[in-house]
Amino acid sequence: MPDGPNGPVMPEITDILGDEIIERAGEINAWKSPEFKRAIAATGRKKIIMAGIVTDVCLMFPAISAVAEGYDVYAVVDASGTWNNTVMQAAMHRMSQAGVKVATWSSVLAEIMDDWRSEHGMELGEILAQHTTYRWVYNSYLSATNQK
Repeated sequence: MPDGPNGPVMPEITDILGDEIIERAGEINAWKSPEFKRAIAATGRKKIIMAGIVTDVCLMFPAISAVAEGYDVYAVVDASGTWNNTVMQAAMHRMSQAGVKVATWSSVLAEIMDDWRSEHGMELGEILAQHTTYRWVYNSYLSATNQK
């Protein structure tokens, strides 16, 4: 709702994800927006990887609603914002109790990749190394194989 209290989508988001925006009428729970649900249904998929600006509202409400309608939802909590640790913990517990699979971006990435032998295995390692403590393992491998 660009004219409401949230304002337009932040340019930092559209710079990365593109500017195809689902305009909602004002529903706080995105799942209550017919446009949002149509966009999800149009993918033809029942598995959803979801994140939100804030974990306890933008992520939690539609994730729980989607699970209630038979979707398999992965809520990526470290790709979602939060006010503090208590808020994140409460949201994670509530989502888990409702059947949402609470996950992190790196575990989702690794699950999608599935096998280090993939043609993108080294790229996965590099991404994980750039953003997590996995860099110690990755750098050790590069040193051992003289790839540094």
